[in-house]
Amino acid sequence: MSTLLEVSGVSVSFDGFKAINNLSFQIGKAELRAIIGPNGAGKTTFMDIVTGKTRPDEGRILWGGKNRSLLAMSEARIAREGIGRKFQKPTVFEDQTVRENLLMALKNDRGPLAVLFYRPSAADLQRVVDLAEEIGLQDHLARKSGELSHGQKQWLEIGMLLAQEPRLLLVDEPAAGMTPEEREHTTALLVEAARTRAVVVVEHDMEFVRRLDCRVTVLHEGSVLAEGSLDHVTANQKVIDVYLGR
Repeated sequence: MSTLLEVSGVSVSFDGFKAINNLSFQIGKAELRAIIGPNGAGKTTFMDIVTGKTRPDEGRILWGGKNRSLLAMSEARIAREGIGRKFQKPTVFEDQTVRENLLMALKNDRGPLAVLFYRPSAADLQRVVDLAEEIGLQDHLARKSGELSHGQKQWLEIGMLLAQEPRLLLVDEPAAGMTPEEREHTTALLVEAARTRAVVVVEHDMEFVRRLDCRVTVLHEGSVLAEGSLDHVTANQKVIDVYLGR
């Protein structure tokens, strides 16, 4: 498996508290990975570091198989490199239709003039239809996004990230607040997305993680406590003690 992202010996402290402590792990180019662990384990800080929001005190983060350092790049540059992040709460343009949201997200020239004079091409419009089909909103293209259910807004936001053709997608607790049917669809969506790119899901819900059926990394006190299949890590006594036994 060729590596897309390599985190090596990364540490970061906030006011003397080590949020990430000598963290090392790798993610492959087309891989689905779940990250679990107790509150305060460093899951959000890990995503902040990879997206450039937080700078580590030490360690290195290599990207793209060419061993380029992410630490030398700005947040905007990291996003252009193909790292997309979905936060817990969906952020879609509620007054715009599903179609307009997806069109705005397409990977096109972002210069001020290009944006001002942008007219979607036939290829852009077709791409939006394909994306809507992929996320299960093909029947809702003309609807205002504010009218969608919580789960549908989450799918739209995933679609908006996919429109930017990311190579790595970081997704924070996608199953929260969803109905069982919505969760099933979300599972299928993430599994499908991971066929062609890396998808990292931070999740508390063990049932949802089990459905993803992927490699699991357990974080504790800012470093990797265990890694492997869900059955493997949940049988680990240290994981039971710090996380599952609570």
